Amino acid sequence: MDHSRAPVLEALQEFHERGYVPFTPPGHRQGKGVDPRVLDVLGREVFEADVVAVNGLDDRLMRGGVVEHAQELMADAVHAEHAFFSTCGSSLSVKSAMLSVAGPHEKLIVPRHAHKSVVSALILSGVAPVWISPNWDAERHLAHPPSPDRVRELFEAEPEAKGMLLVTPTDYGTCGDIRAIADVCHSFGKPLIVDEAWGAHLPFHGELPPWGMDAGADVVVTSVHKSGAAVEQSSVFHLQGDLVDPAVLKSREDILGTTSPSSLVYATLDGWRRQMVQHGEKLLTAVLALAESTRSAIDDLPGLHVMRFDDLVDSADPLKMVIDVSGLNISGYQATDWLRENRRITLGLSDHRRVVAHFTHADDPETAKVLVDALSALTKADLPTPKPVDLPSPDELQLETAMLPRDAFFAEVEQVPAERAAGRIAAEMITPYPPGAPAILPGEVITTEVLDYVRSGLAAGMELPDPSDSELETIRVVARKKS
Repeated sequence: MDHSRAPVLEALQEFHERGYVPFTPPGHRQGKGVDPRVLDVLGREVFEADVVAVNGLDDRLMRGGVVEHAQELMADAVHAEHAFFSTCGSSLSVKSAMLSVAGPHEKLIVPRHAHKSVVSALILSGVAPVWISPNWDAERHLAHPPSPDRVRELFEAEPEAKGMLLVTPTDYGTCGDIRAIADVCHSFGKPLIVDEAWGAHLPFHGELPPWGMDAGADVVVTSVHKSGAAVEQSSVFHLQGDLVDPAVLKSREDILGTTSPSSLVYATLDGWRRQMVQHGEKLLTAVLALAESTRSAIDDLPGLHVMRFDDLVDSADPLKMVIDVSGLNISGYQATDWLRENRRITLGLSDHRRVVAHFTHADDPETAKVLVDALSALTKADLPTPKPVDLPSPDELQLETAMLPRDAFFAEVEQVPAERAAGRIAAEMITPYPPGAPAILPGEVITTEVLDYVRSGLAAGMELPDPSDSELETIRVVARKKS
């Protein structure tokens, strides 16, 4: 295929060159109706690129196949048979993938450290999760992808499970053995979905961890806005093989997705694919070398340690720098806040003892130096002793499932004081975010240990976006039946 082409970008350029005068959405008319104060911040070009797909980028019946051709090019670029663009992020893509494999009351093997979007899919669909425990790293208090042997054990115990979802890489960059797990799934005639939201760059360089399509997965979800060069909400889900019907996958996306997709998302996905095919290996080679030298420089700073996971997992993304700040006697929450306030550095993930700096092909020696200089200044900052977080053991993190997530979420509920919530069935998610893996799910029996963890974490700076009571003074639980 001709990867010098970018069908969406070409259609957008043609729209402008032909001078179309739209009487369709979007109502701003390529920026003409936008408040000048908004244009001062965003610029007119953003709105000029915002064009409706139907009778805009393409004609009334989409006969030009603009988006379809762009998706075909994407599939070819990453060795998939089909690719589907999502303008609602991988939160929508992973829901579409799950609903294409299992339906209401059917079983799906799901790792317990999955993102909250996976739990949302369970709530929406009524799919019954068969939870698979991750490989708990008790020393570091991290969860890594599960082993192939554990996957086999679960399929043998739950033969009616329709398939499996695997999360790799994790937010900390650790990866599972996709090839071995895919082989296990296929030996039972079941598909493997890989939530590879952090792995959009993996197909384009041989020194990166294996890419899901190359490793035999059936459906792979990626967030191009995370590791690529597309705007926020840019996601692609990819398909190969005959275990998942592409028509079914597309129909599930259709019922979940928007009927007004963003041309900005389509165009940047299209342009990123072209860039990676033409220049990706060179760009990624440069940033891999930069990441390694930056990792060494950070490791030389007093009180900081860049974690490596070579002895624990199948592979890890070298562009994720997991920096342990506990040697400074501070928390990751404090470090992230201090770096933003004092050095204008923003980081996406922090926890009780770590921060994560994520490099992409857009980084260069200048941005790396800014990061190292900021972290050097952090080592000299005078920050108070962090509030303690009551960390449960791996066994204590595994809660009993008493109801399906859907049934608990939509059940009759009541709000009870947190002190009286232990032993009750949760009716809401409680999720440290990022990384976004819920500590408590609807349908699980709340324990004192996990409740102490999230409440002490909240006091120490943890972000918990989803509980109905943001202070966690009360918890939403399933109401008890009146006798």
